[in-house]
Amino acid sequence: MIRINENYTKLKASYLFADIARRVSAFVAAHPDRPVIRLGIGDVTEPLPQVCRDALHAATDELGRRETFRGYGPEQGYAFLREAIAQHDFQARGAQVEPDEIFVSDGSKCDLGQLEEIFAKDIRVAIPDPVYPAYVDTNVMAGRTGGNRDGRYEGLVYLESNAANGYVPAPPAGPVDLIYLCFPNNPTGAVATRAQLTAWVDYAKQHQAVILFDAAYEAFVRDPAIPRSIYEIPGARDCAIEFRSFSKTAGFTGVRCAFTVIPKTLMGYDQAGQPHALHALWNRRHTTKSNGVSYPVQRAAAAIYSDAGKQQTRALTDYYLGNAKLIREALTKLGFNCIGGDNAPYIWVNVQRDSWEFFDLLLNQAQVVTTPGAGFGRCGEGHVRISAFNSRANVETALTRIAAALK
Repeated sequence: MIRINENYTKLKASYLFADIARRVSAFVAAHPDRPVIRLGIGDVTEPLPQVCRDALHAATDELGRRETFRGYGPEQGYAFLREAIAQHDFQARGAQVEPDEIFVSDGSKCDLGQLEEIFAKDIRVAIPDPVYPAYVDTNVMAGRTGGNRDGRYEGLVYLESNAANGYVPAPPAGPVDLIYLCFPNNPTGAVATRAQLTAWVDYAKQHQAVILFDAAYEAFVRDPAIPRSIYEIPGARDCAIEFRSFSKTAGFTGVRCAFTVIPKTLMGYDQAGQPHALHALWNRRHTTKSNGVSYPVQRAAAAIYSDAGKQQTRALTDYYLGNAKLIREALTKLGFNCIGGDNAPYIWVNVQRDSWEFFDLLLNQAQVVTTPGAGFGRCGEGHVRISAFNSRANVETALTRIAAALK
């Protein structure tokens, strides 16, 4: 008799965004004459930068010639991309990251969900609330939690993020082993100051913990005082792993390319207390279970580090931030308290009512899709997340509809 991993039965019946998709599909089927504007999931809408398209074409042509054809590439990523990442994303900002500490992959969600495999099952895990659901679900699947009680899993340490702390949680009073942080934050759009990140690095070093730092939205930071990498904080190389993505930076949600940084000095410990390099453990896992990212996609990713690429990706992120500014201003004018939208593409709106009820109101009365905050955790109740990823025309239309629906 084949048995299942029973930890999967602890999960909620479906993923947040699948629930949203079902409700939207049902509305569309019932009202085909009422077009829906989607400001829910963080999927991009604008075309790939020209430099990326050119690089994809050129790399594809290379694969069409015997003398330049390439087969399997290095699982960790081609040197040309890893060197560009190290130089432009880290070293240029004073952060010490070497090319061989970078692992290229097909997405940050994949890396965040799979990296937990190199850690023991009985570690103590701290996760913010509200939070991107995959952080929680992957640890449930791995067997690190008990059952779900009143919207939270037994065994996890929840780091409450709310208006009182500016949606940036402080380190817990007691020790934990693995810490998930995301800044700029998904879903709230909050950013962490240098002092706040320093407190987390100091905490992690004190308790020999590891921070998993999700920086997927760092390209949207416009405040020069806000760190864009955890490695801008002294000591972070000894306690942090950073995840980044080209999905929002360069519109790669359908192309798929990301990377994870694991410093070679970062250690984990066996049961006897002996240190082991996490870089080596992940490299072993990565080479066993990954074939890497295709050559044309890596060439397209590397193109964003050219002068033209930097200009085009900046224009792309500026475009979405322009949408975010419109959304935040419009919702504030309607009387809602909001954060995000200035250094992040998400606006976190305190609607002061049931978040699914507000979601349904906007869907049915305005034909606008948002994301109910309750889907991100207990502290998300009473909020909705609005995404700036859409065309300017659609955003303006959506805001007009929302204002009319809420009169």
